[in-house]
Amino acid sequence: QVQLVESGGGLVQAGGSLRLSCAASGQTLSGYVMGWLRRAPGKGREFVGSIRSSGGITNLVDSVKGRFTISRDNAKNTVYLQMNSLKPEDTAVYYCAAALPGQSYEYWGQGTQVTVSS
Repeated sequence: QVQLVESGGGLVQAGGSLRLSCAASGQTLSGYVMGWLRRAPGKGREFVGSIRSSGGITNLVDSVKGRFTISRDNAKNTVYLQMNSLKPEDTAVYYCAAALPGQSYEYWGQGTQVTVSS
């Protein structure tokens, strides 16, 4: 069983930056693909990006490429989402999730709110 806790959300002006963290307990994350997803007000859940268990390959949705980066520190059992050049449309609750390779996300955090003001 993996417990995930996100942190680092908040209110920021457009053009600003935030770094979200996703800390895991209960089990090492080293074998899991880690994803970040978000849900904007009135919208469905959207995939933001993911990082493979080794940390070497990341995958980001086009709308955040060049602005967001994903990294992980398996020694700290933590995954990060660095968000730069934030836009109002990035406003959402951001969730981290864990999946074994090739499988659906199995474990989810409770989410952290990111609000970008114009």
